[in-house]
Amino acid sequence: MKRVGLVRAGLLFLVVASLIVGPWAQFAPHSFWEGFPGFGRAWVSADGPYNEHLVRDVGGLQLAMVVLLLAAFIRPEVVLVRVAALASIVWQAPHLVYHLVHVGDLPTLSDMVIQSVGLVFTFAVALAVLVMARGSASGASSELRRRVV
Repeated sequence: MKRVGLVRAGLLFLVVASLIVGPWAQFAPHSFWEGFPGFGRAWVSADGPYNEHLVRDVGGLQLAMVVLLLAAFIRPEVVLVRVAALASIVWQAPHLVYHLVHVGDLPTLSDMVIQSVGLVFTFAVALAVLVMARGSASGASSELRRRVV
C-alpha cells in the first residue's frame, strides 16, 4: 500500500473512533456515562459521578475531531494531514496518560487490558499518520510538499 493509502487508512480509523464516541456522548450523555464502551462494560462511570457538561464536552471534542480528520482524509494535503494528526495526538496524549495512571479504577483485568490496548493503539495510529506525513515530504519538490502527502 502506498504511503498516502496508509495515511488515509489511519485517518479513517481515527474518524471512526471519534464517530463512535462523539455522537453518543453529545446526544445521549447519561447513556454514554453508564455504558461506554458497550458490550456490558462501563468505563466512564467507574471514574466518578455523572457530569452532563463534561460528557457533552467530550462529545463535542470528538465531533470536532471528526470534521478535521475527515477533511484530511478527503483531501490529504501534507499540512492538513499533519495538523489533523497533531491535533489528535494533543488531545490523546494526556487522555492516554490519565487512563494508564488510573487503570486500576476499572472493574476487571480484561477491562484494564482492553482499554489500555485500545488507547495505546489509537494514539499510535495518530503518531504513525504524523510520521508518515512528515516523511513523505522530505524528498519531494516544494510544490508537492504543499499539496499532497
